[in-house]
Amino acid sequence: MSHDLPVPPVEEKPARAHRWLPRLTLPGCWGALLLACLSFTPSLLPRGGVLQGLIAGISAAIGYGLGVVAAVVWRAFADRDARVPSRRSWLVLIVCAVVLLAVSFGLGQYWQHEIRRLMGVTEYNVLTAVACPFVAALVFLLLLFAGRGLRALYHRVADLLGRRIGRRAARVVGWILVVGLAWAAFSGLLLSGFVDASNEAFSLRDTQTPEGVHQPTSALRSGGPGSSVPWDSLGREGRAFAGTGPTAKEIGAFTHRTAEEPIRAYAGLATSDDTETRAARAVADLERAGGFQRENLLVMTTTGSGWVDPAAVDSFEYLGNGDAATVAIQYSYLPSWMSYLVDQSKAREAGRDLFDAVYDKWSKLPQDKRPRLFVAGESLGSFGGETAFSGEADLRNRTAGTVFAGPPNFNTLFREFSDHRDAGSPEIEPVYRDGRTVRFTDEPTTGIPPADRPWDGPRVLYLMHPSDPIVWWSPKLALTEPDWIGERPGSDVLESMVWIPFVTFWQVTADLPFSTGVPDGHGHTYKAAYVDAWNDIMRPEGFTAQDLNQLKDIVSPRD
Repeated sequence: MSHDLPVPPVEEKPARAHRWLPRLTLPGCWGALLLACLSFTPSLLPRGGVLQGLIAGISAAIGYGLGVVAAVVWRAFADRDARVPSRRSWLVLIVCAVVLLAVSFGLGQYWQHEIRRLMGVTEYNVLTAVACPFVAALVFLLLLFAGRGLRALYHRVADLLGRRIGRRAARVVGWILVVGLAWAAFSGLLLSGFVDASNEAFSLRDTQTPEGVHQPTSALRSGGPGSSVPWDSLGREGRAFAGTGPTAKEIGAFTHRTAEEPIRAYAGLATSDDTETRAARAVADLERAGGFQRENLLVMTTTGSGWVDPAAVDSFEYLGNGDAATVAIQYSYLPSWMSYLVDQSKAREAGRDLFDAVYDKWSKLPQDKRPRLFVAGESLGSFGGETAFSGEADLRNRTAGTVFAGPPNFNTLFREFSDHRDAGSPEIEPVYRDGRTVRFTDEPTTGIPPADRPWDGPRVLYLMHPSDPIVWWSPKLALTEPDWIGERPGSDVLESMVWIPFVTFWQVTADLPFSTGVPDGHGHTYKAAYVDAWNDIMRPEGFTAQDLNQLKDIVSPRD
């Protein structure tokens, strides 16, 4: 008989190979899977694999959070604790994830192909498409770890507070402190630091002169002989504006008439620290050059970096046979899409102060000696240009015509005209008060609605592409379906595009930095359209449709 003692079973330790992976909940994973799949639905612009991966990762993180919250709420109403999911439940999730993600990815590639076809984009990178799921997984994990970190911080703060105050109060105060700290870190450190660093980087770029641009030898340009604004103070975009443009000879070759040399006045950030003073300096240089003696005078509100679309001013000068003057000022170092997000107040000041300075001089001239006064702006420039006016009547009474291209969705007047559009007109091409003064179009050559109504007196024209994310982006996209998605889509937007809470917001947000990276006539690229737009607003005589097509090739050469 054996006297050996029974040997207790050896307790196996859990494997440590995947300890670094976060513990996931089943409801959260279902939410992440659902929103990740929906993120492949089409947006406004074609996107590469890396960008799609970023959107999918953000959407998955949002879906995970929503799934967790939904499960907590459901358990609260069901009055039961959380249960450990069975292995079968996880297996079902994995199988569904493989199938649904594969189908979504395939459909996403098809939709992207269709968007590129609509816009004439031929570039396609297979490697970035392959990288898409890996980028999505990385972004999802990073956001998940960030969320877990905040939760751990909350528990730590609540425990410390619980030693001094009640547990319930400690939880509430803990959440308030952690959320406040996270927001302060994001807005005060990350966002502010990013903006400051960008300002520093772009301010250095502002000291450069674009290749092929030289200081003007004409007294009709800021920075030229006799100018009160030094060449070095114009900034990069100001030097590009003042140092380029059509000559009288080039304009005459197009119009077949004796043309004048256009006047261009500009003041950069280095000209003055104060917007009002900078506007006054630009207008003084405009007056010195004889701008108020020209037939056509254009007040141009720039984008953030001071950029003026050459096609906008060149078209104005060609159609005016050179008898034209343009004035503009710079108000930021940042490029358009960044200024769009953080420099709105500066654009407002620049647009109002510049127009007021011009109008003050212009209004004191004898009526028969005044030039026709026009206003224009693109993107954030249209926002700044609008701020000088109170509404439709003010635009009509104080200008001879206006062209605003790619207006941001938050533009005050743009929203007023669009939100109060005539019944039955779509948001992508609204009709406001029978189009008596203000009209909207995607393509001026196809007619500006309503074509059967008179358009007398000063005209205001908004150029806006259906695929322009600058026009349609709004925080409201996260929770509210806009009319432009529910209505018949524009010519370069897929019918497959639908509104999805949170997902659509991030898709259109991701389109913003790439809005100008598409062919002319799509996205936020307005070049050839300026020719027909200014022809409709200025109403010059003697130009045929063939002449206008020739001018389009001049101001916006095809590659």
